Amino acid sequence: MQQNFQPVDYLLIGHVAVDLTPNGKQLGGTVSYSALTAKAMGLKVGMITSVGEDANLELLNGIQIYNIPTTHSTTFENIKTENGRKQTIHHQATKISLEHIPDVWKNSPIVHLAPIAQEVEIDLIKHFNKSFIGVTPQGWMRTWDETGQVKYTAWENSEQVSGQVGGVVLSLEDVNRDLEKIEWLASHTNLLCVTEGEAGCVLYWHGDRRRFRAIEVNEVDATGAGDIFATAFFIRLHQTKDVWEAGRFATSLASYSVTRVGLNGIPTFEEIEHCKMEVLS
Repeated sequence: MQQNFQPVDYLLIGHVAVDLTPNGKQLGGTVSYSALTAKAMGLKVGMITSVGEDANLELLNGIQIYNIPTTHSTTFENIKTENGRKQTIHHQATKISLEHIPDVWKNSPIVHLAPIAQEVEIDLIKHFNKSFIGVTPQGWMRTWDETGQVKYTAWENSEQVSGQVGGVVLSLEDVNRDLEKIEWLASHTNLLCVTEGEAGCVLYWHGDRRRFRAIEVNEVDATGAGDIFATAFFIRLHQTKDVWEAGRFATSLASYSVTRVGLNGIPTFEEIEHCKMEVLS
């Protein structure tokens, strides 16, 4: 049974995550960071997710949420080791399919597919013909063993998605720093953006390639910066129809986010306005 939802400007599809940290449970997942970023940029935001009672959604006040019932939220634990980050998935919430999309949201101007744990059906892209579709495919490139240890896996059927959507944003880490995979995706995607942390991002569009440098800041916590970047990029691109301007704007805005911890890194009004006024040099 679908609730009485209102139309939205920015629709997110993916799991909210519960992140286990030394300081306790924290709300995470691309949809959390992206929803609050889109809201901060003045858009009406909707989210289709599956989250249990183990997650505190108070931080997402003001976001319309269609929640698919589940016993446990998708739950991750990240541990830093000498060899990089070890990630474990403890629970996976209910998967998201076409039947879960409220009719009033099927023509949303911007649709952001944001899987974190193989939870979003790829076929969904066929049903948003009137929308700009942005994809952050991180969760389609994750697999895990019986102990829950998360590993990189190839993005299956990526060609079905990459050529049909408005833009794809991923990080070097998402593809296990496989530069050949990046080149392949660039040649099969209308618009590809690869984020590289403090090095900024590289945009691939119509055979052209351009790098945007991040602003030098004192990094406190980079969690969610890629999600904030992707959302700012999709929104600015939709507003201006200017790929390079969207890349510049999103890189600058995401740079500020790493100066604060977790969801406190969501852009402020002042940061958004400042980044809009910067001139591309």
